[in-house]
Amino acid sequence: MNKDRRKEIETIKDRLEEVAASLEEIKSDIDNVRDEEQDYYDNMPESFRQADRGYAAEQAVSSLEEAVSLIEDFDISSVISSLETATE
Repeated sequence: MNKDRRKEIETIKDRLEEVAASLEEIKSDIDNVRDEEQDYYDNMPESFRQADRGYAAEQAVSSLEEAVSLIEDFDISSVISSLETATE
């Protein structure tokens, strides 16, 4: 691999590291919203939990947990490692 392509890969790696930092912040924000929604559900009267409001809150918590999980599954470090291997 020539010097120009190695430099381009270094730039890509830097950008990926910025994305990783942003994803961590986003994951934290989603966690906070999920916690607030869970608290909302937990403090709901039992009659509301059995109704549409409760169902909607449960679904929201579940979807937010899934979003966090998907972010965690996105393995940027493996992408960076593959790029480093390519430059060897």
